[in-house]
This record gives sequence, structure tokens and C-alpha cells, in this order.
Amino acid sequence: MFEFFIAKRYLRSKHRINLISVISILSTLGVMIGVAALVIVLSVFNGFGSIVQSILINFDPHVKITLTSEEAYKNLTALENKLNSIEYISSHSPFVEGKTILWNKNIYEILDLKGIEHEGKDESWGVNSAIISGEFDLEKSGLDKMIVGFPIALRLSCRVGDTISVTSFKNLEKSALFLSMPESKRFIVSGIFETNNKNYDYKFVYTSLEAGQDLFGLDGNVSGYEVRLSDIDYSEKVKKEILKSSDANLFSVYTWYDLHEDLYTVMLIERWAAYIILCLIIAVATFNILGSLTMSVIEKKKDIGVLKSIGVNDNSILKIFMFEGLLIGLIGTLTGLIIGLAVCYLQINFNFYPLDPTKYIIDALPVEVRFFDIIAIAGMSILLSFLASLYPAKRAVKQSIIEAIKWE
Repeated sequence: MFEFFIAKRYLRSKHRINLISVISILSTLGVMIGVAALVIVLSVFNGFGSIVQSILINFDPHVKITLTSEEAYKNLTALENKLNSIEYISSHSPFVEGKTILWNKNIYEILDLKGIEHEGKDESWGVNSAIISGEFDLEKSGLDKMIVGFPIALRLSCRVGDTISVTSFKNLEKSALFLSMPESKRFIVSGIFETNNKNYDYKFVYTSLEAGQDLFGLDGNVSGYEVRLSDIDYSEKVKKEILKSSDANLFSVYTWYDLHEDLYTVMLIERWAAYIILCLIIAVATFNILGSLTMSVIEKKKDIGVLKSIGVNDNSILKIFMFEGLLIGLIGTLTGLIIGLAVCYLQINFNFYPLDPTKYIIDALPVEVRFFDIIAIAGMSILLSFLASLYPAKRAVKQSIIEAIKWE
């Protein structure tokens, strides 16, 4: 179309460097820098987010069900049948959980003890995937066995093969009521785990389901179920199915997102804040597009008059200057995308920005490019360029033929 041809000629036919051409160049550079910065920053956010999510999901269940009342114990069979009938569930296992006091060599720690199934346990997630010393062995042989976090092992001065004493808060309540010494159990440390997550390393210890039931006096009952899915994207759907078929007053159901909702929310807010702030760079650049096009309309006043006099309609005049502004935005956007993606590619393949592995759990700045981000960045840049071109183009349409050429 001839409107695009004329707009392209206006951009390329600068025979001398003047103020308008300088502003146009600055506008293109501004859009380019903003787009490149957005691609790089959002890709870094994606990289860190994926690492955090993988650490948590590799240890957390996809869906966690906890019993909220004693009445729920009567409905365990119905709940298990429901879990077996949902096609997205690949496995589920019961657990018990409660507050305990651990001590060794006059050193005391208050921790959450979790009793889990140890036979046929999936080794791809949970505490058994994070063992750094010893092994995932909770099979009773004399004394019950326990797995503790690495920081707790240091605090209690224990290692694999040592024995530690444990009592539950329920036993403490009984001893206070009857003015007697609380009952305690001895456990052998069979393994030490580390997850790079302080919420787990400093908070939880693990034992077998049977030992946990005995310690908490649950008489064969459980605290809830941990569920793994064939696809994590179905977690919200599975949650709704479980709640729909169960009394909401008896069970609480949490997805992997619910378990760390505050963390994920903060990460999402930070990501959106970075997107909005860096979009302001593009917005400033598009103001330059508005200024350069407005000055170009004044400079091309005679050309507009001549075009109108030979029969070019207002719609075509509008398109000429709209195309000129969009070309500036498009050139800046494409160049910025190329630069941003090139930097991400270099970081992914060559790690030119390393991190100290003694301080961080990774050895290089993580980068993950997502197609949706590229579309969102390019779309925002083109949209701002379009809006910046609209006013100068409408002003060009309003030019009078007589006023434009009467002195020519």
C-alpha cells in the first residue's frame, strides 16, 4: 500500500541530521532499551521463580488434606475411596503430625514430628529425595528410627546411628496433669536431610507412620493425606473435587500454591512491579515518538497539502503518519527483543554472570524465557507506539489544503 511506502520514505529520506531525526533515533533507542530490559528482567524473575517452585514442589505434596475434627476419623474410608477414584491422582499416603520436644546431651529443640509411610514411598519427592547422610530407612529394628534436618543434627550434636529422646506435647500435658515425668521414646537417627528450605530443615523431623501414631496416642488414626498428581496443573481441580464430595467442616484441603501462598504472592507482585516500572521506559520513549511525529507533521505541511490536492483522502493521510510512528516502535521493539533474547541465550549457555555457590544454591543467575512474556512485552511496546502516533496523525488530517500550499 502506498501509505506504508510514503511512511517508510519519510523515515529513510533524511538527507541531513536535524532535530526531528535525532528525536526519532532517541525514540527508537528508548523503545529498544526498554524492551531488552523487560525481556532480561522478566526472564531472570522466571528463572528464580522456577527454582523456588521446584525446590518446594520436590518436597511438598501437590495436594495436602488435613483432618480438622475427630468426626473426620469416621469418614476416612469414604475419603480414601474418593482419592482412589480421581484420575489425576497418581499416589496418596497418610501422615501424622504434631509438636514434639527432642533432646540429646542436655540440648533441647521444639520441632514438628511427621510420621509417614516408608514402604513403597515414591523416591522422587519428599524427605527421601533430600537425604545427604545415612539413608531413608524408617523400618523398626529394636528402636524406632528418625530422619532429622542437617541444622537440627548440628544443634543436637547427633549424627547417623546416634539415639535421641522425643516426647510429644500431649505427653507433657498428661505429666502436668498427673504431676509425673512425661513419657518419652528413644529414636535412632537413620538419616540426615537438607532441602535448602529453612521452613523444613529447621522445623521438621520424620519417623514412620506407626511410630508417630504411637507417640501422639492416635490409636491408628492419621492427621491427613499427602497427594501427588500426574500433572500439577490439575491441583485446583482436584481440590474442588475433594471438597465437593466431603464435608468442608471435617477436612481442610491445600494445593501446593496454598501451602506457600504468601511467598508466591510476593514473587508475583515483584514481577508485576518490575514489568510496570520498565514499561515506563518504553512510555517515555513513545512520548518522544509523539514529539517527533508532531514536528514531522509541521515539517511535512506542504506534502500533506499536495497529497490532499491530488485526491488522497483523510484516512490515507492518517495511515501515513500512523505507519511512521509504528515503524519507529516496531524497529525498536524487534531490536530490543533480539538483544534481550541474545543476552538470555548467552547466560543460559555460557553463564557469563556466575554466582558464588558457597553463598547460593545455584552457581549462575537463572534465566527462563517464556513465550507469553515475549508476546506481552512486544504487545505493550506496539500499543504504546500506536497511541503515541494517534495524536500527530489526527493533527495531520486536519491540515487545510489552502493553508498548506498557498505560499508555494
